[in-house]
Amino acid sequence: MAEDYRSAGVDIDAGEEAVRRIVPHVRSTHRTGVLGDIGGFGGLFDLGATGYRDPLLVSATDGVGTKAEIARTTGRLDSIGRDLVAMCVDDLVCVGAAPLFFLDYVAVGRLDPAAIEQLVAGIADGCREAGCALIGGEMAEHPGVMDADQFDLVGFAVGAVERDGVLDGSGVVPGDALVGLDSPNLRSNGFSLARRLVEVAGRPLDGAAWDGAATTLADELLAPSVIYAPAVVAALAAHEVHAVAHVTGGGLPGNLPRVLGDGVDAVVDTTAWEVPRIFRELQAMGGVADDEMARVFNLGLGMVLAVPAAEAEAVVATLAANDRSARVVGELVAGSGRVDLRR
Repeated sequence: MAEDYRSAGVDIDAGEEAVRRIVPHVRSTHRTGVLGDIGGFGGLFDLGATGYRDPLLVSATDGVGTKAEIARTTGRLDSIGRDLVAMCVDDLVCVGAAPLFFLDYVAVGRLDPAAIEQLVAGIADGCREAGCALIGGEMAEHPGVMDADQFDLVGFAVGAVERDGVLDGSGVVPGDALVGLDSPNLRSNGFSLARRLVEVAGRPLDGAAWDGAATTLADELLAPSVIYAPAVVAALAAHEVHAVAHVTGGGLPGNLPRVLGDGVDAVVDTTAWEVPRIFRELQAMGGVADDEMARVFNLGLGMVLAVPAAEAEAVVATLAANDRSARVVGELVAGSGRVDLRR
């Protein structure tokens, strides 16, 4: 019998069916500036239609890491795409940019149109919330390289910022207040350790997250990432903001120094917010040291803004008005770019 692409493990018909399914999700994200429709070799975007005076383009790319493995093993693919968007667009706002458009790359072991639709629907949900358009993407089937139900997601986001509005760390000064935005879950960071802790503890993903919990462990681990970009963009428009840090892998100690420069230290009061229960449960599963937890997870703060102390409460109010709870969690002092977590 003659060999063909299907016998090699690639199903062209399934790919065409997947595209048919995702078209309405992609179109639902269109915004001012989008030109053309799905199906071309490249996505077109008219920056001039967005009203910027002297814009700079800002790009960011990321994935969802091994959180994808928990989604795969539980068969819950509906929200992981939202995580992908969050990881990318929330990097853009750290330099002052508002998200404009997004592209995705989905690699699978076997192309299942229904599964692809769930993944892309989640991406589209995240794009609509972030205010950016999903203008392109790629699906790739990798038979013999990935298991049939395995997948990986990669995202690429582009935003714009006025040249005189770029945040480069030069504006931070001792005395600035640190405003932390709440994160109710792990988002998409630290999952290699989280998965290891669950394995070591022998905890079933479909079991209660903790004694008396109404949610399962899978519910807590797969809770979708908060998307901070729209609220932070609103804060940037309304207030003087000196720096924005996205608290991802590396936690506060690894991410705050990236935006502070060498002349200040961040003094963070770790009693200023409540660490979500899931972090303490994970810590107890493997006896993880406090310092290691802080280096791996966000521990309840997904972003931190450095603002003039006199504006801190107004910034908190603006964030709250945009559905993102926040609080003052510390201050900047003269120093050398370190983070001091005080308990």
